[in-house]
Amino acid sequence: MKKKERRSQGWFGKTGKDGLIYRSWFRKQGIPTHELTGSKPIIGICNTWSELTPCNSHFRELAEFVKKGILEAGGYPVEFPVMSLGETVMKPTAMLYRNLASMDTEESIRANPLDGVVLLCGCDKTTPSLVMGAASVNLPTIVVSGGPMLTGRYRGAEISTSDIWRFSEDSRSGKISQEDLYVAESGLCRSDGHCGVMGTASTMACMVESLGLSLPGNAAIPAPDTGRKILAHMSGMEIVKMVENDLKLSDILTREAFENAIMVNAAIGGSTNFVIHLLAIAGRMGVELDLEDFDKYSAGIPLLANLQPSGKYFMEDFYYAGGLPPVIRQLKDKLHNGALTVTGQSIGKNNEKFENYNKEVIAAIDEPFNPLSGIVVLKGNLCETGSIIKPSAASPELMKHTGKAVVFEDIDDYKNKIDDPDLDIDENSIMVLKNVGPRGYPGMPEVGNMGLPPKVLAKGIKDMVRISDGRMSGTGFGTVILHATPEAAEGGNFAVVQTGDEIELDVEARKLNLLVSDEELTKRKAAWKKPASPTERGYVSLYVKTVEQANLGADLDFLKGNSGSEVTKDSH
Repeated sequence: MKKKERRSQGWFGKTGKDGLIYRSWFRKQGIPTHELTGSKPIIGICNTWSELTPCNSHFRELAEFVKKGILEAGGYPVEFPVMSLGETVMKPTAMLYRNLASMDTEESIRANPLDGVVLLCGCDKTTPSLVMGAASVNLPTIVVSGGPMLTGRYRGAEISTSDIWRFSEDSRSGKISQEDLYVAESGLCRSDGHCGVMGTASTMACMVESLGLSLPGNAAIPAPDTGRKILAHMSGMEIVKMVENDLKLSDILTREAFENAIMVNAAIGGSTNFVIHLLAIAGRMGVELDLEDFDKYSAGIPLLANLQPSGKYFMEDFYYAGGLPPVIRQLKDKLHNGALTVTGQSIGKNNEKFENYNKEVIAAIDEPFNPLSGIVVLKGNLCETGSIIKPSAASPELMKHTGKAVVFEDIDDYKNKIDDPDLDIDENSIMVLKNVGPRGYPGMPEVGNMGLPPKVLAKGIKDMVRISDGRMSGTGFGTVILHATPEAAEGGNFAVVQTGDEIELDVEARKLNLLVSDEELTKRKAAWKKPASPTERGYVSLYVKTVEQANLGADLDFLKGNSGSEVTKDSH
């Protein structure tokens, strides 16, 4: 049987003018011809290092260990940059640019002489954007996450990024000063790595591991730990094997893999952002996945990981307890254990021998940390096509609640009113924030876990029901209903809810209803006016015109599916 020609040889194996150009400019970097025209696969290292993305600040060094693994296994590494999304500094929100970064990734991979790809990602949106882009090309691909930071310290206490919300409320209620906040910030982020809790970045690292896109153990190794470098080296070796075996993303990202990821996410108390990113990845692969699947496959999966924000401990503790593999092992009676992974082995085989070293951090499945887990999908006339809530991070006493709405028309309206002592609001009210969805903001920011009004905080109240068409940081918590669709900017019922309307929430019954008559809602919608587009040029204009709703993954409609890896035309 004739061996399939390497994709890279469509560039470097050419004779005449085209081969001369492709090879000679690579030789300019000190790469001899035999490295390009022999049997070695060319492996791209897609790097999201940037000084504007602090979570990924150590990726230059990490890439060197990936290169060592590729070279040892007989491949040739070439590193290249793609757009990096710094969650903590980008305005108006990094989510606005997730799809743009995915386009950069997709076209960079397709347009270049690569046989396989290593995705080096960590900060929240860098992981889904890279996986989305790579999925639309469908080459052999492996993910190396950057790892979580070490647990922070504040005056003798352990802290991490979930404590930001606690510090904020304490500051707003006058319990701590600005000087206290300066002390906290000096100890909050004390090493390389992304958020040290089960926020979105750690959830994304767990997502790729549960999908089978990374080596076992990838998710939890702290960024400064030498184990992270060793995993990078081993991943470099593994991608060469994947190319040799032609093991592509389409072989791994099956319907069963997506169902596995949903079940694992439930067991770890993963971020609500998991929903919107997994839907987008499935859309790129052409795998049918809908919002109800997150409720369906979460059901019956208890919370095993006692990690903030749903629990007590930190990602560093999770690593010492064994990381994600013992969680996957405990779910063996629930998962599709035969689902293929980057190792060429099944997910069940990969994780069959890993032990749990701390049952305080990772509970046993027959004695779970919390029977409530996963993502619950709510529907009703307030969110006709769905909204979501994370029960493990909510207050049990608020899971069934009826209250009067206090409506904020947009984020500026919220900021102008929330600290006003005359605001007509109490702990029984339901806070509603409009126009923070994909099109309305634009970009769907993480503002859904609105800070409570000082007059309520002064009573010692720490949670209220909050509803928005936006998102919430994976580090956040509370009885927060997110991703309400259609979003307010689309003119559904959510667009016309008014202060004083009664809203009924019943999480167990999966209901979220506005207690207003159909006749009144029809009247209000007839008078509603669509907000003006924020701009008529550039990427933001393209985004607003083509972005899909949150219940579909908020991808751009023309990016659904994939275009493969073939490029037939030469450049000269």
